[in-house]
Amino acid sequence: MAEDWGLIGVIVGLLSAATVAGRWLAAREESVQLDERVIRDFNRRVNGWWFFSIVVALSFLSPNLTVLAFGLVSFWALREFITLTPTRGGDHRALFWVFFLFTPLQFVLVAADSYATYSILIPVCGFLFVSARVALSGDYHRFLERVAKIQFGMLVCVYCLSFAPALLFLKCRNMTGTQTNARLLVFFVSMVLFSELLQFVCGRAFGKHGISDAVDSSRTWEGLLSAAAGTTLLGIALTWATPFPRWWQTAFMSLMISVTSSAGALTVSAIRRERREATAGYIAAGQGGVLGRIDAVCFSAPVFYHVTDYFFGVRFG
Repeated sequence: MAEDWGLIGVIVGLLSAATVAGRWLAAREESVQLDERVIRDFNRRVNGWWFFSIVVALSFLSPNLTVLAFGLVSFWALREFITLTPTRGGDHRALFWVFFLFTPLQFVLVAADSYATYSILIPVCGFLFVSARVALSGDYHRFLERVAKIQFGMLVCVYCLSFAPALLFLKCRNMTGTQTNARLLVFFVSMVLFSELLQFVCGRAFGKHGISDAVDSSRTWEGLLSAAAGTTLLGIALTWATPFPRWWQTAFMSLMISVTSSAGALTVSAIRRERREATAGYIAAGQGGVLGRIDAVCFSAPVFYHVTDYFFGVRFG
């Protein structure tokens, strides 16, 4: 129980520090010479992470409740993604099945711990169904582009995100019981959160070389390297909360989370740029869209899950 509270304390501490920093930046906007939009985006991201951390904390109470919460977040994120990428009348019936069959079924199968089914439901059955259903509508105008948009939304917002709550059911050689699985999920989210916050702060503090200025000017190589180093060190300190028996293994996994989460955030930024949108929607008044808050999790979750499963899980022995 003390270990559980220790992990929760890590997240609360990180978010509290980020909240204080954000308020300080907003109060000293002119003196710190930061764009108002940048500060506002940072505070929205922190507020969104408070909300997301509450969802993750539910894992200590009930794994199924956590899966349900992730399912709702996934539905919301997919709705925002579809809003960003306008569809035609011929896509609507396919989207009905995407929202009301494939999305909930994916998380039902996760809760049932049916890896053999949920690992192929969307990338095989879902993708083929969407292609065929849109073709049946008889509207072939920009067919490939329209189908690809829906498939990409399903992949990122539903399939990839579902591997975060799936960590609650992952069987590892050095872990037993639902409580230890809850720690693994909290560890994963802590690494993503810390990496994103550290990349923003370090990138703004001394970042000079942009990774892709045309996509997201706030992402710099200095910020990326600082986030990777800082996340790796924090991961080593939290080795006790993982199924990784050696510190260097935890270091590698933490580094991997940092890099993949940055890739996810950059990818969603590219989508927003392409659609000429500043945000992907709103969680509530004054807070950023849910898709913009979970982009890092969506990319890193399936990678973290499968690498953990392959090297430390019982499935591959």
